[in-house]
Formats: sequence, C-alpha cells, structure tokens
Amino acid sequence: MMTTNRKKLFASFNGNAPASTAAISQFEKETGICLPEAYKQFLQHADGGEGFIGQGAYIILWRVEELLEMNNAYQVSEYAHGLLIFGSDGGGEAFAFDMRSDLKPIVSVPFVGMDLRLARSLAPTFDRFLNQLANL
Repeated sequence: MMTTNRKKLFASFNGNAPASTAAISQFEKETGICLPEAYKQFLQHADGGEGFIGQGAYIILWRVEELLEMNNAYQVSEYAHGLLIFGSDGGGEAFAFDMRSDLKPIVSVPFVGMDLRLARSLAPTFDRFLNQLANL
C-alpha cells in the first residue's frame, strides 16, 4: 500500500497496471541483470507509465517487458555500454541505471549523441531520483 507521500508523488502520473513478479523475474533471468530493489517495488505498483512526478518534472517510464527491446533499439550497449535505460523526460534525455556500479545510481544521457562521457549523475537511488524530480 502506498503512503500518503507516495500518493502525492504519483497523483499526476498515469501508471500502467502493476508488473507481475514473474515478468520482473523473467527480465532478470533473460538479461542477467538484477534490477534495483526500489525500482522493482515501483514496477509492482505501476509497470511504467507517464505523467508528472509530484509538482515537478514530466517523465515516461517503460514497462519491464519493454526494457530490453528499447535498450536494443537505441543501441545502448554500443554507445553507452553499462547503462540500462528505463525511461525519459519525454524529450531528448534518457534516464538510466548505471550498471557499472553495484549501487546502480541514476544518470541521464542524451538520446542523440548517446555517449557515456555525456552521462550526468542524477541520484544515488531510484527513490531519490523520483523525489528529486518531484521538487523540480
């Protein structure tokens, strides 16, 4: 169940139906990627979606079933190896986990000219990322 703060955070976010534990496990098994726990908890609340986070930024988050397909389509492993993109700002910036670190912090990287050298640190965790967006 969501806390009051979480309800406020997602009040203007149009989330999809929750992801099943099986879908999350299947992604992890197929890719060998262990998703951050806070992100998995989010997926079990809303399997992606789009809208405003709090009174802050607009965001598009992909469904767990779309993660591999979208990362392949944007050729992330070629241009920004080590990142796992999970959504965007609806414009030119992708949001990604930096999988090169055990902590899997959140970074942004431009879709056009995607390059690890352009990755900008946003937050140490998925929850902090959402809270920071809400305060923009």
